[in-house]
Parts: sequence; C-alpha cells; structure tokens
Amino acid sequence: QAPAAMPGGHCGVSSPPLHHSVYSLTDSSDIGPDEEPLDARPRPSPLEKLTGDMCKDQSTIKELMIGRRVGFYKVRGEIGCGTFSRVKLAFHALTKDKVALKILDKTRMDAQVQRLLSREISSMELLRHPNVLHLYEVVETPSRLHLVLEYAGGGDLHSKICNEGKLSDNASKVTFAQILSAIKYMHNTNVIHRDLKAENVLFTSTGCVKVADFGFSTRVCNRNDFLDTFCGSPPYAAPELFRDECYLGPPVDVWAMGVLLFFMVTGSLPFRADTMGKLRRRIVEGAYLVPPWVPGPCQRLIRGILKPEPAERYVLDQMLGCDWLLPVEFPWSLVPSEPAAPLHSLLESDWGELEEEAEVQSLMEDLGFTPQHLQNNQLKDCRNPVTGVYRILLHRAQKSRGCDSLPVVRGMVRDPKREGLRAYRGLRHTSFLCQMM
Repeated sequence: QAPAAMPGGHCGVSSPPLHHSVYSLTDSSDIGPDEEPLDARPRPSPLEKLTGDMCKDQSTIKELMIGRRVGFYKVRGEIGCGTFSRVKLAFHALTKDKVALKILDKTRMDAQVQRLLSREISSMELLRHPNVLHLYEVVETPSRLHLVLEYAGGGDLHSKICNEGKLSDNASKVTFAQILSAIKYMHNTNVIHRDLKAENVLFTSTGCVKVADFGFSTRVCNRNDFLDTFCGSPPYAAPELFRDECYLGPPVDVWAMGVLLFFMVTGSLPFRADTMGKLRRRIVEGAYLVPPWVPGPCQRLIRGILKPEPAERYVLDQMLGCDWLLPVEFPWSLVPSEPAAPLHSLLESDWGELEEEAEVQSLMEDLGFTPQHLQNNQLKDCRNPVTGVYRILLHRAQKSRGCDSLPVVRGMVRDPKREGLRAYRGLRHTSFLCQMM
C-alpha cells in the first residue's frame, strides 16, 4: 500500500482541487469530459515523476521503507559515525548533487541530546559562509531525524595529519586563515562553536576548509555574556574550562584555534598526558614547548594565542594582523564590489538577496517547481523539501562563481620591522580584514 505522506511534505498527486499548499509539491485539478485524453498530456516534470513514484511505484516505496531513500535523497554507504549519529553519503534525486546525511535515532535521544541537536540546527540555520559547512534540509521520519549537509569529500584535518604528517608552512597558512575567517564570521553573528578540534575541520575535494559539528555551539546575546557549561574535547579545552568558573565564549574558541595551529605545524598536540589530571595541570599552567624549527612569526602567533589568562590571549583581529598571515590573500571574487559598503560582501548576504537567485529559480522551474511553489514555500523552513532544493542549487551557483576558492600565499615578507614593510602590512591587514568581516 502506497504511503499517504513523505518526509518533509504531503504527496498531493491525485487530490481533485487545484491548489499549491505549503507542503504540496504537485498540481492537481478536476478533469472535465471535454479535456484532452491522458496520452495527449505533456510529459511530467522531474518533480511530478519523483513525487508520483514516491506514492505509487512499489520499488521506490520499498526503498523509502527500508531507508535507502529519505525524502528526495537516495542513500548510499556510510562515511562516518559519531557518538549520537551516523553519516551516510546520499545524493538528491532531482539535482543529482552529493550530500552528507547525518542520521540520528530518535528512540535513543534523551533530553540532553535533543538540546544539542536543537542548538546544532539553530546555529547552522544562522550561518552562511564559505568556510562553514552548509545545512540544506532537515528530514524527519517516525524513528529518525536526518540532517542534510554539504558533502565535504576531502576528509578531516585530524586524519590528514595522522596519515600524511604535519602541514607545510604555506598549507598551514591557507588552512588556518580559512578557519580564522569562519570563526570571525561566527563570533560576529554571536555564535560560539565550543568544540573546535581537528576532527571538526573538514576539507572539500578542492581543499576548501569547512568548520563542522555545531552540537556544542551556543548563541549569545552579547559576546561578553558568561557561559558555564564545560564543552569540547579536553586536549583542546581552554584553562578556564578546568577552573570550575564562568567563562567568555570567544577566548575559548581562540584557545582551541591555537591548539589547532600547533597541531598543523608540528603534527602533534601541545598538551599531552597519560592521565586527565596531568593533562588538566599542563593546560592550566600553559606548559608546552614549540619546536625551534617552527618559523618565528608562527611561534609568536602560537604564544600569543595559548596564554592561560583569557584577557591576555590574542583576539581575532590581532590574529588577522599578525606577521605570519601577512602574505595570505583571499580570491578577489570575494572582495566587496560596492565601494559604498566596504565591509559588506558575499559572505554576509542572505539567501534571498544574491544575484544567483534568478538563475536558481530558473533551474527549479526546469525541475517542475512552479512560481506558486516558491511563493507558498518561503524557502526559510529547513524542514521543507522545496527549501532543500533551493539551497542546494544556490550553493552550487555560488561555488561556480568562486565562493569556495582557496586563499593564496603571496611573496614572503623578509623583514617585517622595516618601516616600508610596516606600511605594507597595514595596507594588507586592512584588505584582509575587510574580506573576513
């Protein structure tokens, strides 16, 4: 028996009256005696065929029942697993784009896990940045919740370093600059990650960094608001988290970035111990040693970040202007084009305000989505399949215009203390800062 509904919306294939409800994805109408015969009707659109198969085709219905399909997504093999979830590769049946499907068993979700999941969805809904993993859609079935995420096929930073060794100085610059770009954007949006670690720094197949896993994230009203929950992985935890005291969110993320930087340039973590007590003591005391072969500008940046007292720790703007990142430039395609608003860029634009919107709507119409579909589905509800298609196509259009392009490292600065190079540093810092904010 064909199911009456599908995840994300009702399947209105044969309802008599003509309508476009919030959830309906197909048109329906009364058929009068003088209308054309069925074989004279135009070929169904991809959307009509897909929704029809999901309601009537026995093979498609079976795939939905056994989890080989979830909503509009065809599910393939497992690509990862976490404490509360599994991640599988999938692709959209209409757009053919690959996605990562994060699957959570609702029967095993206690109140704490539900809170973490709610925070994760809430944070990712707010964030639209090339170096933050995109959330396309949330699909719910009776027993599972599925987060449809951007697919980053290049693995994670932890696996990369464990398998290939430390990064080169230039590769470290490019990677760290992208993490810094993401965290600055998040903090400007009052989102604190609180679980930055190498396992949560992903790469696309082209090497673009994607900060992921927002389960411990939180949004604050003000970045000076105090928090009191211990979050994250102990080797990346800031000293104030071990002192049983309230803490500010941004310095905690900054400390974790210092641990990440140390890990990138040395291939090992700065704080290691065989017991939790010893690890805690070393972190609280700030007891670590930077190998002498690490370049001097990078050593200074690490020491400026890994200061036990949060008030003495570098802030993000100091990191942006440091000597080590001086040669890093983001692609010019990301530079603001409007001189009247120098700090406004593609990185801050809303989904509905981009120049790619007309292109995306045209692609959606080719798939069978009518203007009424787009009007009735406001493209803001992540639990709606129309929103999922829109976000996937829009991100594809953004990538085609270079939003996932990597920063580049220009000629190295030999003597940053010279007055001429100081002036150059100020100019470059201003350009780089404008692109990051």
